[in-house]
Amino acid sequence: MITETAVDFSDQRTLEKYSSAFTLSDMEIFIFPELFYPLVLANIMSPVIWEWRKDPWFNDIEKKSFNYKINRIKQFIIQNYVFNLDLSTWGLTTKSREIERFRDFFDMDMLKQSNALFGYEGDKYYFDIDIRKHFGLDKFNTDVIPYWKTETVEAMTAFRYKDNFTTGAGECVSLSALYAAAIFIIARIPLEKIFLIATPLHSQNFIPEKEGIITNNRRIVTKNMWFNGTSLSEKARRALENEKVTIVSHISGYIHTVNETATIDRKSYEYFSKKLRDFLRTDLTPEVFINFLRFKSKYKSLFQVVCECSGIKRYITLEKMFEYEHTSKYSVSAETRDLLIKEIEGDEFHLSPFPGKIFLHQAEDILKENTGRSIQELEKQFLELNSDIRPGAITELFRDISTFIVTEPRLPDVAKNYLPSVSPEITLEDTREKIVTKIHRLSAKSETALLTLYVYRQMDMTDWKPFIKAAIERNPVCFDDLNGRSIKEVSVILEKLHNESIYDGQRLALPDEVWNFCRGDGIEKAFLLADFIIKKDPSAELSVTIDNRNVILNHGGNDYRFISHKNLRKTIRIRGNNYEIV
Repeated sequence: MITETAVDFSDQRTLEKYSSAFTLSDMEIFIFPELFYPLVLANIMSPVIWEWRKDPWFNDIEKKSFNYKINRIKQFIIQNYVFNLDLSTWGLTTKSREIERFRDFFDMDMLKQSNALFGYEGDKYYFDIDIRKHFGLDKFNTDVIPYWKTETVEAMTAFRYKDNFTTGAGECVSLSALYAAAIFIIARIPLEKIFLIATPLHSQNFIPEKEGIITNNRRIVTKNMWFNGTSLSEKARRALENEKVTIVSHISGYIHTVNETATIDRKSYEYFSKKLRDFLRTDLTPEVFINFLRFKSKYKSLFQVVCECSGIKRYITLEKMFEYEHTSKYSVSAETRDLLIKEIEGDEFHLSPFPGKIFLHQAEDILKENTGRSIQELEKQFLELNSDIRPGAITELFRDISTFIVTEPRLPDVAKNYLPSVSPEITLEDTREKIVTKIHRLSAKSETALLTLYVYRQMDMTDWKPFIKAAIERNPVCFDDLNGRSIKEVSVILEKLHNESIYDGQRLALPDEVWNFCRGDGIEKAFLLADFIIKKDPSAELSVTIDNRNVILNHGGNDYRFISHKNLRKTIRIRGNNYEIV
């Protein structure tokens, strides 16, 4: 039996960090980036994704190509999990409350420069989308912000029990951690090749295998897709084009844009940076040029296409051709252009060229004949194609092409003070049981391994103080929904909830997880009731006694009894925000 590792929770920063391992809000991960990869490892420890391997959907997956594996995982996730970022799931907090919580150990001015909800408007992009209105926060005063807690795979899967959901769900950080674990367990990609990328408003992964892939919420993006000009690629490009990268997290550690120190292996970070930059740039080929015109529709008007029918030349605007592309299986690209033209109604063609428009084939010929030439040289040749083009149009065109074919990610500066860290050595040959054992054994000397046990909710091997703090202080939804009820009424409501936890073994759900998913073990129900009592009366005193099956919450001389299947023993005395474990 491996006992819990001692941690000094008299230090407030340490207590906040380990307590944050349970709630994992976007804000908490920004403050404590060392929490990011333990979520991936906790998902790898979980039996949930390992069970996916038994699904017929993944039959013989180990024999397939990298792209096949990734696409199979993508489709499974699309079918079983939706993207969810509503404000009601995990509730709201305030800027002032969070600043008070972290101000003694984090530079709040730096926070405001790096976090979108605290005033970061690093680009015109944030002004354009009206960030608070975009997330539905405009109905509250400007101090209110969402918790946006990152879900474990168990919490994601449990959304199917929640009203108005038929599948699992999760926000972007949850989905990136889910993808990372699935890519390791199902696709058999080593953890050394899985990098998590956080920006102020988004989280995605980069896997530098083959040409590389980016996971983006439930989707994946290949290099070809990044440059294909579709609406999907436009959404996928948005974060890296408009936001700076705040955190890169890896099995070896992390690097943070604000912190002067980093724990990630420097060579791994340099490798990641090079491969990501390679992924985000391409040559200007005729195919990429067509994709760009699809992406930036305002430039379609500069071009026309000429074709020949029965010896007669006919002309059509590129804009009109792109309209037909929407309803055809063929595209404007050179390989299928002739087939697309055959589907276009005859009266769409003209018998005379359009004045002031460049012939598309002439533009493509320049690109074919000048492979490797600079953008400036190509621009000069385009200027010679049609003297009737609006002044400045070609210059604007090539300025936007330059940004389309090269995205320069704003990554954390490589010049950091790199601190050595101990991380679990997990291989593709390891079984789930062996991985769990490795993390348990390493937890005495590796904070990554120890934090993984807290994220995993391994209550028989961790100190309960952080869990109690998280349960009492950061679970507002159950209280908001039950506010106005008596303690007795709430206890009766809890007794009627399904008496089963969303977590197996000696692992515990938080009060809002119990309430959202309408189920909980007796220990979890007792903590929900404790949370309700303390929020109703911040000076209240109560105790929770757990003796295997029997759980008793005592308050004001009244006992509230629940049944547990967790096989745990503990007595907790709570007075407001103070608690004692005996």
